[in-house]
Amino acid sequence: MDLKLHRPQAACAVTGRPFVPGEIFFSAVLRQMGAIERRDVGGDAWHGAPEGTIAWWRSRYPAAEATGPALAPVDVLLDALEGLEGSDDHALRYLLALQLVRRRALRIVDDAGETVIDEGELLLSCRKRDRDYRVTVVSAEDVAADGVEQRLTALLWSGDAA
Repeated sequence: MDLKLHRPQAACAVTGRPFVPGEIFFSAVLRQMGAIERRDVGGDAWHGAPEGTIAWWRSRYPAAEATGPALAPVDVLLDALEGLEGSDDHALRYLLALQLVRRRALRIVDDAGETVIDEGELLLSCRKRDRDYRVTVVSAEDVAADGVEQRLTALLWSGDAA
């Protein structure tokens, strides 16, 4: 599954003012009352990342003729992975890490051709950030049972499909 971002919300989450094409705005992915949500805020109303932010980025509001989803930036995905470190949402973090492996931002550390899984953890390495990540391995049944794919989609998508 490629993680994609829907077009941003049509209006600023803080002021309610509609965005205009070409306007600078900020998107934040944050944890609020146990849920993960995306919030789009106009540049004039942005005063830094809100409390509970896992990742954020700066964008330019697209023109009306711009269509289709855009892939989530790797840095945003890495920020989200780091933001989920220490959380109990192992399945979401595991799927996010696998997506980063697929996007070649992370690589699985192996020893003599064998994947290193130590006590149910997968060791991953990131050259871009010069660090390693340990991610709890989650079974396919656990991922499907918890609806993690939908939560992962909601983490990075906004609009009707979220």
